Amino acid sequence: MKLISWNVNGLRACVEKGFLSFFKEVDADIFCIQESKLSEGQISLDLPGYHQYWNYAEKKGYSGTALFSKEEPLAVTMGIGMEEHDKEGRVITAEYPTFYVVTVYTPNAQRELTRLAYRLTWEEAFLAYLKKLEEKKPVIFCGDLNVAHKEIDLKNPKSNRKNAGFTDEERGCFTRLLESGFTDTFRYFYPELTGAYSWWSYMFKAREKNAGWRIDYFVVSDCLKDRLQSAAIHSEVLGSDHCPVELVIQ
Repeated sequence: MKLISWNVNGLRACVEKGFLSFFKEVDADIFCIQESKLSEGQISLDLPGYHQYWNYAEKKGYSGTALFSKEEPLAVTMGIGMEEHDKEGRVITAEYPTFYVVTVYTPNAQRELTRLAYRLTWEEAFLAYLKKLEEKKPVIFCGDLNVAHKEIDLKNPKSNRKNAGFTDEERGCFTRLLESGFTDTFRYFYPELTGAYSWWSYMFKAREKNAGWRIDYFVVSDCLKDRLQSAAIHSEVLGSDHCPVELVIQ
């Protein structure tokens, strides 16, 4: 089973830059997107063979997630069941016979860390949500988690030490999540690989120089580790400031 996750940074713009070509070519069983920046009715995607699920932010042109699945899920849930966290369209959960798939767009702590306090509240609530799901079935979750976990996960760790996405607090939250029974699938396969990034600033020719961050992930319940087959970052795919990431699991 092949899964893809991609922060498209505005789906309408991404469609104009080749989204559908990649979608068809990669032929994923489950394809998740983040940062669709849509309201209901603003786009109609012709995706034959896929069931489509959308979660929109209340604020227009902001955030938003979607999940496209060949197999119809048993159930689909929007958000995490907490009103203060569910206004921005950040989470979709699809239940399948033997696991859950969750697509998530984690809040950004913002410049000068104006949203860091909210981000930390979110992290606690989201982890509790995942652990609740795990009581029933293992979980595969993916998306733009807005954190580079280790120094190996970004080009310039020293100069970014206190910037959004690389604060000690955010990195600590991701460490705690992994310690609570989850596996970062890319690092499972490539523990020491450098230069593997999924996001690049539009400034300073960052992508050309591969001065990026790895902030897009597939994370799975530890009990699924033996079923992992491969993980990949499609850095060659353009259309967004992020690139798609992939997981193949038995």
